[in-house]
Amino acid sequence: MSLLFTLIVQSLLSTASPALAKSADEGVPVRVVVRDDAKTPIATAVVRHPQEADRHRVNAVDGSWEASVLYMPDGTELRFTAGMTLNLEISAPGYTTQVLTYQVRKRRNLVDVTLPKIDTDDSQIEEPTISFGRDEPRE
Repeated sequence: MSLLFTLIVQSLLSTASPALAKSADEGVPVRVVVRDDAKTPIATAVVRHPQEADRHRVNAVDGSWEASVLYMPDGTELRFTAGMTLNLEISAPGYTTQVLTYQVRKRRNLVDVTLPKIDTDDSQIEEPTISFGRDEPRE
């Protein structure tokens, strides 16, 4: 009976150790939620690190983006670790871009970002009329 117990314990330890080693190599997950002034998720928002070339789209349903590592253009990995300062640019068409500086914690890294809408007064803009002899202006 003790030999069977020893084999079971060794089996459990051998399967648990790769999982523990993998979690030590992974970064800390950071979640960014992008909303407008009315707290509605912005489906077209993107999140980008200033040194990164790629833009990461948010989830169109809830306006969230989550990652634990970013891949830089030179091939290096930027793993999020507890205590590091993370810089992100959050932007969306029609909204003011926000630059975020966040210090990563061990867990519960939820950042709520509110993007203010850009006020554009298009009532003063007139549509140019270019006539080619056969065209009629719009009404």
